Amino acid sequence: MAAVIDNATHPAFEKLRSHRIDTLNLEVEEYRHKKTGARHLHLAADNDENVFFVALRTFPMDSTGVAHILEHTALCGSERYPVRDPFFMMIRRSLNTFMNAFTSSDWTAYPFASMNRKDFNNLLSVYLDCVFFSKLDPLDFAQEGHRLEFEKPEDPSTDLVYRGVVYNEMKGAMSSPTSQLWQSLSSHLFPTTTYHYNSGGEPDHIVDLSYDDLMKFYRHHYHPSNAIFATYGDIPAREHHEKFEELALKRFDRLDIDLPVRDEKRMYAPVRVEQGYAVNEGEGTDNKTHIVVGWLLGHSFDLQENLEGQLLSAVLLENSASPLMRALETTGLGHSPSPMCGLEDSNREMTFVCGIEGSEPGKHEELEALVEATLLKVVEEGVSEERLEAILHQLELHQREIAGDQFPYGLQLIMSAIGPMVHGGDPVELLDLEPVLATLREKIRNPGYVPGLIRKKLLENPHRVTITLRPDEKLESHRQDAVREALARRKAELTGDEVRMIVERAGALEERQMRKDDDSILPKVDLSDVPLQMPEPQGRYDGEMSATAYARGTNGLVYEQVVVPVPALTEEELLLVPYYTTLVSEVGCGELDYLRMQDRISAESGGIGAAFSAKGRIDDVQDLSGYIIFNGKALARNRSALTRLLRDVCTSARFDEKERVRELIAQIRARREQAVTGSGHALAMSAASQGMSPGAWLSFRLGGLAGIRGTKQLDQALKDPEELAALCEKLSALHKKISNQGREFLVIGEEEQLPAMVDDLKSCWQEASAPESSDWKMEPVSYTTREAWLTSTQVNFCARAYSTVPVDHPDAAALTVLGGFLRNGYLHRAIREKGGAYGGGAGQDSVNGTFRFFSYRDPRLEETLEDFDKALIWLQETDHEYQELEESILGVIGQLDRPRSPAGAARHAFHNKLFGRSPEQRARFRERVLAVTLEDIRRVASTWLMPEKASTAVVTSPENRARVEKLGLAIQEL
Repeated sequence: MAAVIDNATHPAFEKLRSHRIDTLNLEVEEYRHKKTGARHLHLAADNDENVFFVALRTFPMDSTGVAHILEHTALCGSERYPVRDPFFMMIRRSLNTFMNAFTSSDWTAYPFASMNRKDFNNLLSVYLDCVFFSKLDPLDFAQEGHRLEFEKPEDPSTDLVYRGVVYNEMKGAMSSPTSQLWQSLSSHLFPTTTYHYNSGGEPDHIVDLSYDDLMKFYRHHYHPSNAIFATYGDIPAREHHEKFEELALKRFDRLDIDLPVRDEKRMYAPVRVEQGYAVNEGEGTDNKTHIVVGWLLGHSFDLQENLEGQLLSAVLLENSASPLMRALETTGLGHSPSPMCGLEDSNREMTFVCGIEGSEPGKHEELEALVEATLLKVVEEGVSEERLEAILHQLELHQREIAGDQFPYGLQLIMSAIGPMVHGGDPVELLDLEPVLATLREKIRNPGYVPGLIRKKLLENPHRVTITLRPDEKLESHRQDAVREALARRKAELTGDEVRMIVERAGALEERQMRKDDDSILPKVDLSDVPLQMPEPQGRYDGEMSATAYARGTNGLVYEQVVVPVPALTEEELLLVPYYTTLVSEVGCGELDYLRMQDRISAESGGIGAAFSAKGRIDDVQDLSGYIIFNGKALARNRSALTRLLRDVCTSARFDEKERVRELIAQIRARREQAVTGSGHALAMSAASQGMSPGAWLSFRLGGLAGIRGTKQLDQALKDPEELAALCEKLSALHKKISNQGREFLVIGEEEQLPAMVDDLKSCWQEASAPESSDWKMEPVSYTTREAWLTSTQVNFCARAYSTVPVDHPDAAALTVLGGFLRNGYLHRAIREKGGAYGGGAGQDSVNGTFRFFSYRDPRLEETLEDFDKALIWLQETDHEYQELEESILGVIGQLDRPRSPAGAARHAFHNKLFGRSPEQRARFRERVLAVTLEDIRRVASTWLMPEKASTAVVTSPENRARVEKLGLAIQEL
């Protein structure tokens, strides 16, 4: 690509091109570093949340997790910043809105975001040094990757064990059947390339990685000639170039790095594989088999191929009206569609997957026949142009929407462009979809176009793998026996020198972990850099409709909510609310059955849904109020259709399609069961907090471990037709109660859209008047908990909770600061670094008036619970410096000021007001946070966090039953 001559470009770089994308309000600029060939993609936008991202192409050819362990270890100290843990230290000294690192299947990335220019430059200097001049201390490799230690590190008479953060992280990640299923499918679809291997690492293989292997991988991959830089925001590209050059690039010359990811060699006949996954002994294996079929498609970085893949996936699987999804939902071969259904386009070559879970071994041929028959039927009958237009409408809406509520918007754009840059495609094309959407609109006019795609890419494509993953009650015990035997053999073979080295390394690692580094060499922001209170969006209220309207820059989208106060409900009705909110937009409505309703939603909106939200008062967590919120979004041209759609769902949803309700409950069960290994820490905290307020009790009963168990029981009960009929009647009665409530409205859009949106509400809802609301009340809740929840997991999740105060109590700010203080000063070192858990911390939940400690993917149990208590002793008995407090205050302010998408900021402001969180109250809380002293955090800890009043919950495996009973925890079976 020829360079563009531009005097504004830094002399070390050449500008390759500039491209305006009006639909995203972006100027995309592409540069190349002259000396090293490093590439830089800059997304120039009028946004002060600036994002930095540097990716290295990393193509591991084994499953030792070398790229993943290197990602962790690179952040443990560098040439300019030779402290033990600059990454976590900078998290504390920063106003970042995002900091992390990722290991993908074929790249490793180090991103951050900040709205503060000084902070951005601080983080940039640390990130560049850690990536390109990392120390990679062998002790950090032992801590973050894996190490052999004696169970009591100083006592060689005890058993040998494996320890390490990534080792335990991946034990947790690979406890999930879905993770195992994906890894197995990838390994068979890609027999010869990097995707054959688990880039995160298989626990049994991680322990084979040597420190020398890590160093070789670093030297080969972590070089600017193999780097892709990407930035987003209002800092000009030239400023970035000055920093890149000064801090890193000037020290390197070009290196010819041969890292090709070649296309996979094609198979000429489909492959079938059967494997086992671990379930608890005695749990039973009926209806627990997963069966998926996967095809290898074309290049992800070829935009035409990519969008054809997305079109194909949407035609077949977008919703319950899509033919393949409908077949998978209604088949008796399994309980529900696999969560893996869809298109995976992050690798060089794309994968299309469909399948079921809740099946039995031996059903794979029937599933293949069902899938093939469904595809043939679509080929023969074709797909209506109207349906294809609805799918292109979804692609357009997805491209236009400014997201950023969970993840910085600029980072989302960069993540969508990184694939083409790694694989040799054009990142600009993937960001600017308009031209190719126009081409697709032309192509779908040909009725043979989509049937031809299905025939070519699926039916006539022999590169296909069918995986059967069946439950095995003996597998985990076999695995653990094998590990124990291997470690026992290893111990028996140790020489005296090797024993001494293991003990000495454990001692050296502990000494290093306990050492207090001189952190003054790290750059920092302080409280003088904290901005004033962030401005809030202001809404306009229309009293005639009880409607609040927010004018926001939404890039051509509109958002709408219908907000209904929860009516007076019995406990049985209350426990149905999560099912109601999930089902109400998935069932039939008025004259339309659920299939036609799904088509209508897809054609007229970007999706609709419902949610339940409940919070205590700002001064009393026992006084709960709650709302059912119906929400939707659409392109502005569909604003009237969106209003009618939400009205119809709110007033006319029907629950008489019994088989549909049964299918949806089975899907809810599958999703909830899969959540345990990924969200075990949140579930443990919810269980520990359950007795502290009505809100905490609801969280536990509706969405927590009790809710998961209840869903399993409900799904089982619905095999009885009478139980199913009774549930449908109860849901209908609940819907009638909710639709008879009073309601208010929220609308968000660009200024010119708002008057018409409010007018639409008035004309649409005038017939659907509702009487005054009935009040929902819950009794106060107060009890302590000591529970252990047993499930299939290789790691533990521990939690301890204390009853504290609501958000407007004078102590709430100090308790909130205390959470970060304990994590930074004690828990991170004790639970992650020394204990080997993937994570641990503490925090105040002022919505429910609780303070919770937690650990995540943790190899320990009793010791972690002890560490929670020791953290409180450390707080009171250690001399602390003001800087430690300041760092925790900065962390709280960073969370308070976290930017949201334009629509998200408006929703946040509206719902704060709905629950009595006024701007004045939040300003008061912020001022209290900034004024917290060391004496305050000690005082609130001794006042509210008394160990004898603690509640405890753990999520663990059945093999730990005796251990948790010894701790006095009541056993709960999940």
